[in-house]
Amino acid sequence: MMRGPVSWSVACRKPDETIAIEKRPLPGLAERHKWLKWPLVRGVLVLGESLAIGIKALMISANHSLDEDEEELTNRQLGWSLGTTMILFSAVFIALPVLGARLVESFIGGSDGDHPLVFNLIEGTFRLGIFVGYLYLISLFKDIRRVFQYHGAEHKTIYAYENGDPLDPALIDRKYSTLHVRCGTNFLFIVLFLTIVAHFFMDLALTGAGLVPRIAIRIAAIPVLAGLSYEAIKLASRNEDSLFFKISMLPGLALQRITTKPPTLDQIEVAIVAMQAVAADVDSPRKAEEGPEAPVS
Repeated sequence: MMRGPVSWSVACRKPDETIAIEKRPLPGLAERHKWLKWPLVRGVLVLGESLAIGIKALMISANHSLDEDEEELTNRQLGWSLGTTMILFSAVFIALPVLGARLVESFIGGSDGDHPLVFNLIEGTFRLGIFVGYLYLISLFKDIRRVFQYHGAEHKTIYAYENGDPLDPALIDRKYSTLHVRCGTNFLFIVLFLTIVAHFFMDLALTGAGLVPRIAIRIAAIPVLAGLSYEAIKLASRNEDSLFFKISMLPGLALQRITTKPPTLDQIEVAIVAMQAVAADVDSPRKAEEGPEAPVS
C-alpha cells in the first residue's frame, strides 16, 4: 500500500499471479475544515484517516486474495474483527501493563501512589516488552513474515522514488535498505516513550484513584499522545541530517529489523505498481508515505 499527497493505492498479487491495483482519493477533511490543520489536531486526524484507510485496504487486499469460488468479506465481518482486535489491544497493551506494574509494586512492598515514577517505569517496561515481544512472536509466522516482506518492499521502493531512480525491481533490491526513518514504527515508539512520561503526570494528578479510572484516562489520552507524537516526528523530519533526528530515530529503526524483512523481486514489483499509481498525481518525486501506519504527510 502507498499513500501519496492526494491519493492512496493498494496493489495485490492475485491467485492467478496478476497484479490488481486500486487507487482512491484521500478523505481531504483538512481542506474543508482548516482547523483540522492545527498542531496536535492534525496528528489525531492523520491517525484517524490512517486507520480508516487501513481498514479499507485490508478489505481490498483480502477480497483480491480470494479464489473466484470464495465469498468476499463483508463490512460487517471486518467490523466485528476490528472491534474484537481493539478490545484485545486495550486489554493487552493498556490494562495488562498497569496490572503487571501493580503486582510488582505490591511484591516489593510499595504502591504506585508512593512512587509514581518507579511505578510508571515498571509499567513502561512491561508495555515496551509486550510490544516488542508481540512483534517478534508474530514475525515467526509464515504469513506475517510475508506481510513484513511487503513492508520492506514498500520502503525500498519509496527510497528509489525519492532519489529519482528507475523503478526497476533488481536495482531497488540491490541498492536500498528495508529501514526507513519515516516508517510508522518510529511513530509507535515515540507514542510509547511519551506514554511513560504522560502517565507519570497522570498518576500524580490521580493519586489515590482506583485502577479503573487510571485505565480509563490512559485510553482517553491515546489521541492526545498520538497528536504529540505526530508533531515530534514532523519537527524532527524537517532536518533529517541533524544529529538529533538520527539519534531519535535509532529505536524505531531497530524495531524495523523485526517489522521489515528482505522482499522478493515479485513483492517489489507489487510495491512499484502501488507507487506508480499515487506518483501519477504529482509532478516530481517527493517524500512519499507508505502503508496505513505512515505518521507524516
